Amino acid sequence: MQTITHYVVFITLCLSVQLINAQDTINNLNNALKIEALKKTKAQIEKEERAFLKAEVEAINVRLDNNEITNEQAEVLKKEAAKKRALNIENRISIINNKIALLQRNEEGYNTDNKVDDSKIGISISTEEGTFAGIKINSKNKPKKYDKRTTSDLVVAFGLNNAIIEGQSLNDSPYKFGGSRFFEIGWAWKTRVFKESNFLRFKYGYSLHINGLKPDDNMYFVKQGNQTVLQEFPQNLKKSKLSITNLVFPMHFEFGPSKKIEKDTYFRYSTKKQFKIGVGGYAGFNIGTRQKLKYELDGERIKDKQKRGFNTTNLVYGVSSYIAFGDAALYVKYDLSPIFKDQLVAQNNISIGVRFDMD
Repeated sequence: MQTITHYVVFITLCLSVQLINAQDTINNLNNALKIEALKKTKAQIEKEERAFLKAEVEAINVRLDNNEITNEQAEVLKKEAAKKRALNIENRISIINNKIALLQRNEEGYNTDNKVDDSKIGISISTEEGTFAGIKINSKNKPKKYDKRTTSDLVVAFGLNNAIIEGQSLNDSPYKFGGSRFFEIGWAWKTRVFKESNFLRFKYGYSLHINGLKPDDNMYFVKQGNQTVLQEFPQNLKKSKLSITNLVFPMHFEFGPSKKIEKDTYFRYSTKKQFKIGVGGYAGFNIGTRQKLKYELDGERIKDKQKRGFNTTNLVYGVSSYIAFGDAALYVKYDLSPIFKDQLVAQNNISIGVRFDMD
C-alpha cells in the first residue's frame, strides 16, 4: 500500500512540474507577443503624429488662404506644430520602450496594465492580413478633417396613419383614427450645400416605412380579382389590421440656422437646439403586405396572418416635410402613389407624427 502511495505522489509531482513548465512557456510566449506588438506600435505612433501634423498644416494653410493670418504668422504656427509633434513622438516612444524593458526583465507575464501607450491604441486578436501572430493593432487616434461637410444620423418616426379617399373627406375614412399608425426607421446623410454657409443642407438616405390601416365596423380586406375591397367579417373581430411595408429613399432640403464651432485644426457647424424645416419627398418600392385578423370561433381564439399582395402598389412615391427644434420634429408624409393599384376609387396614404434625427 505504501508503495502505491509513493507512486501516486511521484506521478502527481511530475504532472505538477509539467504544468508549471507549460505555464511558464505560455507566459513567456505571451510576453514575446506583447513585446512584438509594442515594437510595431512605434511605427504607428510616428504615422499618427505625422498625420496630425499634416492636418494642422492644412488648417493653417486654409486660414492663410482666407487672409485670417499673415505669411509670417503661418510659418510660426507651422514650426510650433512640427516641434509639438516631434516631442509627442519622442515621449510616446519612450513610454513604449519602458514597457518593453519591463516585459523583458519579468518573464513571468508581468502586468503593464495592458496599455500600449496613453493614446487610443489597442491590441486585439485577429486573423486578418497584416497582423503578427494573430495580434492586430487598432488605432482610433486620428486627426479630424478640417471641414466635414457631410454627417449622418439615425432617423426614427412614428404616429397616426390613415387614407385620403377620392370623393370623401378624411372624416369619412373607413379606417380607425388612433388605431391606424405608422412607423419609420432609417439612416440619413446630410450635406452642406454652400461652402461658406450651413443655412441650406441636402438630406438623403434610406428608410423602412410601415403603414398600418385598421378598418372600422368589423370590416376586413378582401381581394377580388384586381380589386381590393372591405367586407364585413362573419365573426366578431378582436383585431383587423393591414400592414404595408415599403423600402424608400427620402430626399429633403433642410433650412435653418446653425452654430459654427471653430477650433485650431478644424471647424464644424452644429444644428443642435436649432430650429429647422425640411421639405422633400421619397420614392421606393413595396416589400411586403400582410393582414392580421384576431377573432373567436367555437370558443377558440384564432390569429390569422394573411401574406398576400392585396393589389398594393409596387412602386411608391410621395412628399414629406418636417418642422424641428433640435432632434425632435413634427412630421407629415403623403403618398402620391395610390395604396391599391387599378382601383375604381383611389386611396392615398397619409401620416402625421413625430420624427427624431439622432446624430
